[in-house]
Amino acid sequence: MTGYGQVIVNSNEANIVIEVKSLNSKFLDLSLRLPNKFSEKELEVRNLVADQLERGKVSINIDHQPKAGIGLQLPYDEMLFASHYAALKKLADKVVAGYEGIFQLALQAPGVKQTSQIETADSMEWEKFKNQLKEAIECCNKFRKIEGETLGGKLEGYIATIQKGLTDIEKVDSARIEKIRNRIKGNIKNLFGQEGIDANRLEQEMIFYIEKLDIQEERVRLATHLTYFLTVMKEENSNGKKLSFIAQEIGREINTIGSKANDAAMQKLVVEMKDELEKIKEQLNNVL
Repeated sequence: MTGYGQVIVNSNEANIVIEVKSLNSKFLDLSLRLPNKFSEKELEVRNLVADQLERGKVSINIDHQPKAGIGLQLPYDEMLFASHYAALKKLADKVVAGYEGIFQLALQAPGVKQTSQIETADSMEWEKFKNQLKEAIECCNKFRKIEGETLGGKLEGYIATIQKGLTDIEKVDSARIEKIRNRIKGNIKNLFGQEGIDANRLEQEMIFYIEKLDIQEERVRLATHLTYFLTVMKEENSNGKKLSFIAQEIGREINTIGSKANDAAMQKLVVEMKDELEKIKEQLNNVL
C-alpha cells in the first residue's frame, strides 16, 4: 500500500529530515539509509518499521546535518604532521623545488589522520530521534489509511458485482435444468424414435446426469464466502492474507459453477464474475 511521511526537525545541534515512502508489495521490503551516528541502531530501526508498517516496499531516508562547529571533530597527530611536513620541505630544498602541495602530502601521510574514533549517539539523542522516526511512520500510515478507505470502497463494489452475478445465476438455474432435460429427450427421440426406449430407465439416467450439474451447494458456499469477505474486510486487524484466502475460495466456487453450467447464459455470468474476482486479487496485494 502506497504512503508517504516526512518529519523535519531544526534544532540547535542539527537539521534532520526523515522521509518514509511505501509502495505496494506482498511482503516487507525495507531500504534503509541511516546517519553514521545511528548505524549501530539499524536492527532496532528495522524492527520498529516492521511492527508499524508490516508490508510494502518501504524506503526510509534520514538526512542528518550537524550545525556548523557542532559534532565530531576529526583529530590529527600534530607532531607527526609537523615531522612529515619538515621532512618534505627538506627534500624540496635539496632539489630546489617549490613547497606547493607539501601541506596536503603531509596531511595524507600514514598515521596523521586519526580515524579510530567512531561517532555515536547518546541515549537521550537516540530516544529523541526514535520518536521523530515514529512520527514520520505515523504520517505514512495515515496516508495509507486514506488510500485503504478508497480501496475498501472498490472491493465492496467488486463483491457487489459478483453477488449480482450470483443472483442472476440463481434466476437462470431452474430454466437451465429444464432446458437440458428437454434437449436430452429431444436428441434421444430424434436418434431412436419411440421404439425400444424404457421411459423409466431414461428418466433415472437423466436424473443421475442432471444431479452432476446441480450447483445448489456451490451457490450457497459462494454466497457465504462473499458475506464473510465483507465481514473480514471491516475488522480492525490487518487481514490482507486472510482476504486472499477467502478470494481463493470464492474463485473455487465460481470455477465449479462454470464447469457444471452447460449453459451459454450461465457461462457468460461466470466469466463476468471471474473478471471481478481478478480485480479483487490484484487489489489485495495492496491490503495489509
